[in-house]
Amino acid sequence: MHIPPYYKQESWQRFFAGAFIGAIIAFVVYLYIYGQNYEKWLEDNMDLRSQLAELERQNEVLLENKKELDEKTKEKVVVQSISIKIENEKQLKLDRLIVHQIEERIKAEIDNVIGRDIVSLSENDQLLISTIENTVYRVEDINYHASINQLVIAPVLKLNLSLDFGS
Repeated sequence: MHIPPYYKQESWQRFFAGAFIGAIIAFVVYLYIYGQNYEKWLEDNMDLRSQLAELERQNEVLLENKKELDEKTKEKVVVQSISIKIENEKQLKLDRLIVHQIEERIKAEIDNVIGRDIVSLSENDQLLISTIENTVYRVEDINYHASINQLVIAPVLKLNLSLDFGS
């Protein structure tokens, strides 16, 4: 039995060339979609890791202060978590990774307020504001200075701040 030599015919050559080019294009599209999905997965993974680290840090602080604050917390309200919102991230065209790193550095700077009673914290709010505003946050060889626009002292400490480039 003889297999006909289709590869010599021009119509078959076009078919094989088209199939080869189509396979290359499909592979490029596959790499693009895979890259997008991998980037999204990486971002979600970083967010979950930071949430886990924040929750572990809060848990440690709350467990350390549990004995001494047990009697006081029956009467007083304490700070349980910190929420930070950067208002001008779009004007500065900051990447989500940079915003995330800056927020983590600010939280690390003021994580000692977790577990503190709101009344004493509100009496010393200028100290908290000056701590945040006088610190230079360095991310990817760029210095950032924060200025607080709004500070809400509640069980969830809310900070609305603006960033500017430092020297």
